[in-house]
Amino acid sequence: MSEPQARSQVLRVPALSRVEGETALHLRIQDGIVTQTRLGIYEAPRFFEAFLRGRAHTEPPDLTSRICGICPIAYQLSACRAVEDACGVVVDGQVAALRRLLYCGEWIESQTLHIHLLHAPDFLGHDDVIGMSRSHLAHVERGLRLKQTGNAVVELLGGRAIHPVNVRLGGFHRTPTRAELRPLAERLRTALDDAWDTLRWVAGFDFPDAECDADLLALTEPGTYAIESGSPAVLPYDRTLPPRGFPLRAFSEHVTEEQVPHSTALHSRLDGRRHLTGSLARYAVNGHLLSPTALEAAREAGLGAPPLASRPEGAGPGEVCRNPYRSILVRAVEVLYAVEEALRIIAEYERPARSHVEVPARAGVGHGATEAPRGLLYHRYGLDDEGRVTDACIVPPTAQNQGAIEEDLRRIVQAGLDRGEDSEAGLTRLCERAIRNHDPCISCSAHFLELDIDRTPGPA
Repeated sequence: MSEPQARSQVLRVPALSRVEGETALHLRIQDGIVTQTRLGIYEAPRFFEAFLRGRAHTEPPDLTSRICGICPIAYQLSACRAVEDACGVVVDGQVAALRRLLYCGEWIESQTLHIHLLHAPDFLGHDDVIGMSRSHLAHVERGLRLKQTGNAVVELLGGRAIHPVNVRLGGFHRTPTRAELRPLAERLRTALDDAWDTLRWVAGFDFPDAECDADLLALTEPGTYAIESGSPAVLPYDRTLPPRGFPLRAFSEHVTEEQVPHSTALHSRLDGRRHLTGSLARYAVNGHLLSPTALEAAREAGLGAPPLASRPEGAGPGEVCRNPYRSILVRAVEVLYAVEEALRIIAEYERPARSHVEVPARAGVGHGATEAPRGLLYHRYGLDDEGRVTDACIVPPTAQNQGAIEEDLRRIVQAGLDRGEDSEAGLTRLCERAIRNHDPCISCSAHFLELDIDRTPGPA
């Protein structure tokens, strides 16, 4: 009797929407077991780290903002913090508060975009937001209002809504007056109601059971929910291990990158383990530092008390939300928090005497990190005596999350196979939905998904 022949199937989905970038997914299935998942990012490398070398120390904030049109603030402020660190400068007071306000604007517009236009259609059985709008128009309109409010915050402080031009080393070229912020506060008060309505809406979605097998990495800042600054903190997947942290300057010692044959993006590991950064990680590490209103919202959404807040003295970590499908709930809580935080900053604002702190050039190595909507974004720059960039390292959140996404895909496809779902169309839907749970940004991540399923039967 001849041995059974291996059967390979290639499924091409020419227009995967609701994810940013270009990627291909390869699955290997043998005897009904998923033995390999590879998320192959094939976009051409963009060489930002290379062409930053030789540039003046004032240039990285403007240049790196072009890495992403969705979260340019994350790149600008991470670059600012790294260069300022190298030059021994600390930005504080009202200028630092304005940076946090600017970042709140980006969180509002980016998280809202993902919730309403990219992620919600998966839960409501629609292929896209156009189809969803026919039966859920009010929800789509609310999402657009919220996004416009976030854009308005970014435009007022940044000079324009995309790739802002008002951010500079040490602060801003110009700071707003209290009178200029007043109309923004009016919009934010309306947005607060919209944020509550969004949270209650997504809390009613049906969430499949799933768990992400990865350590959780997020910045943490004493006394506040970390957004635009902080030090790395880790909540291990192994429940017997306590939370840990490390200095930002040691980031590259703990988060190591390697090139893999199937991707033009580097893959990262945290102390040799898969890790996940982003909303789930932030809530697990810092949820107890949310405002009382945001904590109430989280409880109402069914997220429960944040693990570190409810942990008994001396006990290990409590229950952590590791279900990637429920990440949409945390994003909705973060939108509400960002709106509330923006209102607080505006209420306490006094225009500073100077719009920025001078950042004179000097030789050194600086580290900067912020919490982009998709997770921790790290920058490191080396400068020479004249302030020229000699070395640059940028570690975006999606590159860090790729290992966790691939493992999620393996588990979710395996569960589908175990239920008898083995059609290419059905597996493709499972994979696309699993990827969108993490809101990857592959150009800083997928317009196009090519699903290659290699089915190899075992020996007769």
